[in-house]
Amino acid sequence: MSALHDRLDAELARLRDAHLYRSRRLLDSPQGVRPVIDGREMLSFCSNDYLGLANHPEVVGALADGAARYGVGSGAAHLVSGHHQPHRRLEEALAELTGRPRALLFSTGYMANLGVIQALAGRGRRIVADRLNHASLTDGARLSGARLLRYPHADAGRAAALLHGGGQALLVTDGVFSMDGDLAPLPALARAARDAGALLLVDDAHGLGVLGATGAGTLEQQGLTMDDVPLLIGTLGKAFGTFGAFAAGSDTLIETLIQRARPYIYTTALPPAVAHATLAALAVAAREDWRRAHLRAMVARFRAGARQLGLPLMESPTPIQPLLAGSAGRALAWSRRLEADGVLVTAIRPPTVPQGAARLRITFSASHRETDVDRLLELLAALPPDPAPRDGANASPEET
Repeated sequence: MSALHDRLDAELARLRDAHLYRSRRLLDSPQGVRPVIDGREMLSFCSNDYLGLANHPEVVGALADGAARYGVGSGAAHLVSGHHQPHRRLEEALAELTGRPRALLFSTGYMANLGVIQALAGRGRRIVADRLNHASLTDGARLSGARLLRYPHADAGRAAALLHGGGQALLVTDGVFSMDGDLAPLPALARAARDAGALLLVDDAHGLGVLGATGAGTLEQQGLTMDDVPLLIGTLGKAFGTFGAFAAGSDTLIETLIQRARPYIYTTALPPAVAHATLAALAVAAREDWRRAHLRAMVARFRAGARQLGLPLMESPTPIQPLLAGSAGRALAWSRRLEADGVLVTAIRPPTVPQGAARLRITFSASHRETDVDRLLELLAALPPDPAPRDGANASPEET
């Protein structure tokens, strides 16, 4: 045991020396743009609560009402005795939102991606995937036992070539890439999948609720339907402010997932009170469309200001606005400098992003004000271009 501890201690020391060590922060307030973190109120630009619903009074009230009516826990998996009325109603609402016959709830987005890919691909099959896909999509592909072929980021031409390698394939991509904030070229990928007889799966975790005229996500933004993208994955803990995930598609696909997706079959169902609260969140998001409009305005204000300052922003039309730092040490030093001034922005470092591509991942919420954006720009303008990196022992964790 001591030998194991020595080896693990050495690896932890290596992570600290390389500015790659991560630690958790302690929140003592609801999620929001002004959370109390480690005993101090901060102005936060690193949450995925894009519409500001995580602490919306209507959603909070629905959670309390759901707990009073249905209890705290589901008690069992969906296929045993854990499938409650709020689960059914939420699946129906998500199917309507995404324009599909059916939807299926999962407990987390990670489990949804592992379960869906494992159920639809296996040994003897091929999975063609964007190189910058979220870790859950990559892990799902690897664990499925299928042959994983990865194409350069957003290269639909290369994806098409890989799809024609023989045999039925599954084409997998994010809709919005969580660390870059850019959009997948879904129309071109849909054509490639159709031409090759492949199934296209899109994880739109960061697009649903945010993009499109009604908030239906990247597919709505790019004018695509279920005929173009047969299987859609989404999460509920980002724009909708609660917890959980879902897959949406045809009756045949959803029935297949119910029978074969192991993370669905063998996991206790999402608490019914959370499903009840999510129904309220969907209603608020649909009714208060000013939230999406205001969010877009905050992103536009930030990008205009950053352009005037000559900041090295990456191209992104979404609330995810990465500021490229290059080295992990530089990203970490920038994050610490902002934190000292009361602004929380997370440093994203390898292995979440490639070596040399460390960055500040700046994210916006409908709860941000113009003065918040201006304050952030003021502090970013004062960042030294190449601050001396320091030890990473107290680095904040990456938001993935």
